[in-house]
Amino acid sequence: MFDMLYEWFWWDRIWLPVNLTWIDLEDREGRVYAKASHLYVTIPCAFAFLLIRYLFESWIATPLAVSAGIKQRVHLKAETHPILELYYTAKCRYPAQADIDGLSKKSSLSVRKVERWFRRRRSQDRPGVLKKFREASWRFMFYLLAFIGGIVALYDKEWFYDTREVWTGFPKQSMLESQYWYYILEMSFYGSLLFSVAFDVKRKDFKEQIIHHLATLVLLSFSWCVNYIRIGTLVMLIHDASDVLLESAKLFNYAKWEKTCQSLFVLFAIVFMVTRLIIFPFWLIHCTWVYPVHHYPAFFGYYFFNVMLVVLLCLHIFWAYLILCMIRKFMFGTLTRDERSDNEDEEENESSLTEDEEGQHKLDNGLAFDEKEDQNFGCLSPPENIYQSKNNSHSVLSVEPKM
Repeated sequence: MFDMLYEWFWWDRIWLPVNLTWIDLEDREGRVYAKASHLYVTIPCAFAFLLIRYLFESWIATPLAVSAGIKQRVHLKAETHPILELYYTAKCRYPAQADIDGLSKKSSLSVRKVERWFRRRRSQDRPGVLKKFREASWRFMFYLLAFIGGIVALYDKEWFYDTREVWTGFPKQSMLESQYWYYILEMSFYGSLLFSVAFDVKRKDFKEQIIHHLATLVLLSFSWCVNYIRIGTLVMLIHDASDVLLESAKLFNYAKWEKTCQSLFVLFAIVFMVTRLIIFPFWLIHCTWVYPVHHYPAFFGYYFFNVMLVVLLCLHIFWAYLILCMIRKFMFGTLTRDERSDNEDEEENESSLTEDEEGQHKLDNGLAFDEKEDQNFGCLSPPENIYQSKNNSHSVLSVEPKM
C-alpha cells in the first residue's frame, strides 16, 4: 500500500511536463539537478536557526533593546484558581458579565476579584515590548542578509533582467551552488517560523500567517523538485525586499523613534505595493502562467504552482488592505495601534488598570497585599480615567506580510 502511494505521489505526469521523466533530471554531462532528498537537510537547519535565534536574541537583541531604553514590564501574577484557570484556557479569555457572575459563585470570590483575576491572567500572556523587539531584531537580521545574498546570487543572471530567460533550456538547467544555499536557508528559516509559532507574538492575522508559511514551504519544495529554481529565487528576492523595511520600522517603533519609524513605514508601504502588487503578479505570475506553455503543454504541476502563487497574491492583497488602513489613519492623525493587534486598546487599559491596582494595594513599607484584599478597600473602585484609551507609542506598528 505504501509503495503504491509512493509511486503515485512521484508519478511523472503530476510533477513534470509530458515526455519528461525523473530520469531526465538525473545528474549527467556536468549538470547538477535539485533532488527531493536535498530537502531533508532543512529540518535540522530549521532547529539550528532556532538555536541561533535564541543566542542572537540573548546576546545581541536584548542588550540592544536595553541601550534603546526598552525594559521588560513585570506583570502581577494571577492567583491560582483552578476553576477560573479552566474557564480561561478552555473557553474564553474575555468572559461575559453573566459568566463572571457564575464564576464568582463557583469560586467563592467577589465579582470584582474575578474581573481582576482575568485582567491579570491576560496580562501574564501578553507579550511585552522587549519580546517584540527581540523577535523583530531577529527577523530584520535574517531578511537583510537574505536580501543581500539574493542580490549577490542573481545580479549577473540573465533571468534577473529578462523573465523569458527563466524557461530557456528548461528543465535541463543545472543548479548553481548559490541557488542551493539560497533555497536551503530560506526554507529552513520558514520552517523555524512554523516551529516557533507557539511562542512567537500572535496577532489577528495568525491564521493567515500559518497559511502563508505553509504555502511558502509548499511552493519552494515543489519548485525545487521540478527545477523551477530560477523563478523561485526571484519570488524569494522580491518578498525579502519589503520585509527588511517592515522589521526595521518595527524596531524604531518599539524604541519610540517615531519620526524614523514613520519614514520607514511609508517607504515600506511603497516597496510593498510595488513588489507584491505590481512586480509579483504582472511580472512573476505572468512569467509562470504565459511563458511555460511556449515550451511544453500545461500539466498538473503547472496549474498547481500557479494556484499557490495566487494564494500568496491573495494574502498580499489582504495585508495591503491593512497597510492602506494604517496609512489613512496615519495621514489623518488617528493611528494609535497596529491594525492586526488583538484588542490592543483594551490591553493598554487593562495594563493601566493593573498598575493602578498595584499602587492602591501597596503598604507603606512597600509590600503588596493584593492577594488578601483588606475589607476596608472592598468598596473602592478604580478611577474612571483608567479606562480611557491612552495614546502611547503605537504610532506605526507593523503589518506582517511575508513571503
